[in-house]
Amino acid sequence: MKRELLFSMSLALVAALSSCSSKLGALSADNFTVTPNPLEAHAGVVPATINGNFPEKYMKKKAVVTVTPVLKFNGQTLAGQPTTFQGEKVQGNGQSISYKVGGHYTMRTAYAYQPAMANSDLYLQFDAKVGKKTVSVPEVKIANGVIATSELVKRTLSSANPSFGKDAFQRSIQQKQTATIQFLLGQANLRASELKSDNIKEFLAKLEEIKNNPEGNILNNVEVSAYASPDGKYSFNEKLAGKRESVSTDYLKKQLKKTELDTNIDTKYTAEDWEGFQELVAQSSIQDKDLILRVLNMYTEPEEREREIRNIATVYKDLADGILPQLRRARLTANYEIIGRSDDEIVAQLKADPKQLSVEELIYGATIVNNPKEKEAFYQAAAKQYPKDARAFNNLGALAYQSGNTDAAASYFAQAQKAANSSEANANLGLLALLKGNKDEAAQYLAKASGAEGLNEAMGALNIAQGQYAAAANALKGTKTNTEALAQILNKDYTSAAATLTSVKNQDAMTDYLKAILSARTNDASGVSTYLKKAVAADAALKQLAKTDLEFAKFADAVKSL
Repeated sequence: MKRELLFSMSLALVAALSSCSSKLGALSADNFTVTPNPLEAHAGVVPATINGNFPEKYMKKKAVVTVTPVLKFNGQTLAGQPTTFQGEKVQGNGQSISYKVGGHYTMRTAYAYQPAMANSDLYLQFDAKVGKKTVSVPEVKIANGVIATSELVKRTLSSANPSFGKDAFQRSIQQKQTATIQFLLGQANLRASELKSDNIKEFLAKLEEIKNNPEGNILNNVEVSAYASPDGKYSFNEKLAGKRESVSTDYLKKQLKKTELDTNIDTKYTAEDWEGFQELVAQSSIQDKDLILRVLNMYTEPEEREREIRNIATVYKDLADGILPQLRRARLTANYEIIGRSDDEIVAQLKADPKQLSVEELIYGATIVNNPKEKEAFYQAAAKQYPKDARAFNNLGALAYQSGNTDAAASYFAQAQKAANSSEANANLGLLALLKGNKDEAAQYLAKASGAEGLNEAMGALNIAQGQYAAAANALKGTKTNTEALAQILNKDYTSAAATLTSVKNQDAMTDYLKAILSARTNDASGVSTYLKKAVAADAALKQLAKTDLEFAKFADAVKSL
């Protein structure tokens, strides 16, 4: 009986000593889940959410455990934000974990992205004590690798469409040449002094110029508009305005015949020119002009208007001397077009003597040739002849950007900004900043690029760099570019991404690489193999990228075959 009692007491002592042990033991990856796994880079940061579980009877009542997520890659070790946990009998600021039932917890950490992180491992390291004694808890590997598809925006931007300054070239420019013939009160005869006035001479000279340069000018029609002043009886003024229109039309017909020009003559007359009267009064410095204008608004019948205005005796003499004589007139108008050089003539003139071309012809000329060298020749001529026009420098920079010469592009964009605060140059400088990974600088430039052609593409790229994929897809919608497809892939809109990649105008190695990623995400092994081979054939540098890209982790055979 004593022996059985001693044996029972020994078992109880062992159990008691065991429960007071300072050992914590190892944890395994099964105790943790990581989201996402593999990790993913977003907006230049690699975030991770770690959900952990301390098993039952693991956390000793006097234990303190500090858990630190550590990312290891390329010989580097980056420590994340540590979190401290403690047993039930510890007085401290850590999260308390029950010894009997264990406990769940969540940790969040993030690391500044580096390309070498593609081949990396995420560990949890433990700094543990039970009472005053330090104990060893082995580190635990909980995730491996970083998917950095969002960082491909720097590659898609190499084929982005820079912003070109548009020309304002018009091959046909509508013009008018006008002349006015004044008449005396109550008369409709053409006075010699009027026909010898400077404005009539200029009108006739323009007709002669149109006649002598039929290739550069087209006369569409001429107009005759005759008027009587709004004083006197309406019936008399109506006949008078008609006579003025008739004699002016006869005069114009003779001049057209003399100049050998054949065109339509459109005629009209206005019995009482109240509209012209109101305009002249408003522009005048006549005393009580506001009162006159109120009368015009109050009365619509011509005779009522005239009567009420005559009643304003203090100003009527000023009206009779200064305003009404100007309304006794006929206006001649020649409507014509100036016809600019044809496309072939513009190209020929650049070779012969570019100084004869206007800045609009030079900027336009670059759009009608296909060879980049020819485009550059137009913009260089424009920059030389019109150094204060930002478009020439900006467009030279855009050509340099398209050729991959970003240093030259930056120099030209800076010259464009020096010439003027160009929206297009700001948009393009934003693209360059994004290529270098400078998001804040890019945002500053793009904020000053309102109205620039292609701004949406640059803004969409900035949204990707900022991790705002839905906004990026919306901004890039319809651009049919690699960058749009990337935004759609990141936004997990794979149907739209497939349609966009098919529609990219100038498909390149990056287009095929994105098609391979899309194939991987839709579990199309054949597509992964086909498009990776095409991408690497077009750009050998993508081979190394594909080998470390965890987008293709499940398609090892396709990567090995490259």
